[in-house]
Amino acid sequence: MVTEKYNKLQEILVEMKTVVIAFSGGVDSTFLLKVAVDTLGRENVLAVTADSETYPFEELEEARKLAIQIGARHEVIETSELNIPGYTENTSNRCYFCKKSLFEHLVPIMHAQQYQNIAFGLIADDMGEHRPGIQAARELNVRGPLQEANLFKSEIRELSQQLGIPTWDKPSFACLSSRIAYGEEITMEKLRKIDRSEQAIRAIGIRQVRVRTHGDMARIEVEPHEMPKLMEHHQEITAKLKEFGYMYVTMDLTGYKSGSMNKVLQNV
Repeated sequence: MVTEKYNKLQEILVEMKTVVIAFSGGVDSTFLLKVAVDTLGRENVLAVTADSETYPFEELEEARKLAIQIGARHEVIETSELNIPGYTENTSNRCYFCKKSLFEHLVPIMHAQQYQNIAFGLIADDMGEHRPGIQAARELNVRGPLQEANLFKSEIRELSQQLGIPTWDKPSFACLSSRIAYGEEITMEKLRKIDRSEQAIRAIGIRQVRVRTHGDMARIEVEPHEMPKLMEHHQEITAKLKEFGYMYVTMDLTGYKSGSMNKVLQNV
């Protein structure tokens, strides 16, 4: 089944012929870039990474290294989500504004360099979640080849491992704004506070972490098996996060859950 989906992905890419890929360096976009380069050839694929306030510097550096390892052409462009009208208000469709702006940056690049398509790392799992960015992709004819091939995250990880892609077991990542409760204004100060807090927690050896921000409270999500390690360092972590500006520091006993901030939308 997985092999059939991989073959389907290759067929989709061959039909696309040339493509600009929105490349974050995450599990999905890295796999898509690798398969696109292998299938279409380096000259027919361009990876573009958007460097913005919501994208940690360490992720940008990793994206650069991955592109070199894959042998892909790679460009980094400067964007600013905080300057997008409607974004900082942090409504439930925040991701629509972000993705629309990103794709609008990619369209001129596609035309200027004579590529025929734009693609991003949409996957089958995303279709059952709150993903306003999908609407922006549809409006600008941006395709999601992984989703079109019905590939799920677990299958992408499996195939990535088979292809020797180092991101096969990389923790899931989302923009820093996704940590801020809907309705709370997104500011540079909050983004930096979240980034520093998650770096501090990863520094003690925890791989998957989210510091969800609710006003002056930090709600830390980690995988259940890593909770003992977080508790072992709870005094150190609490002190650091309070130093960064939080008044209250908590651990969510439910554990890490992708898109957990969307739970409030179920009651809206």
